Amino acid sequence: MGIPRPLKCHYSLEPHVAYHDYEGIALDLEERDRIIADLGNKRALVLRNHGLLTVGRSVAEAFNLMYYLNLACEIQVATLSMNREIKLPDVSVRSRVAEQADIVSFDDGDLALEWDAHLRLLDRIDRSYRR
Repeated sequence: MGIPRPLKCHYSLEPHVAYHDYEGIALDLEERDRIIADLGNKRALVLRNHGLLTVGRSVAEAFNLMYYLNLACEIQVATLSMNREIKLPDVSVRSRVAEQADIVSFDDGDLALEWDAHLRLLDRIDRSYRR
């Protein structure tokens, strides 16, 4: 099963998301091997019935992906609540959006700008994380 239809509204995430079926409380160390296998070369993992996991080349990249993946999930819940059919663009358009988002997000400095903005916001709330 791929990304549920409404979540595909956030096309930039589509090629980066993998899935792992819920296995109960993670006390079995062997599950980590299955999680790694399910993640493969993706950067995000939806832990079905459990939560989200993201990885990145930096904390900023992993956080950025988590932020937008969580937002896409919120959009999915809101979209499903409308109980209407969703018209999606053609797969070629969705693929192109994903390529464009990767360039903007990770290759031209925008990620650093966004991360710095998050840190400034956090500093205004509580600087204790810096210890």
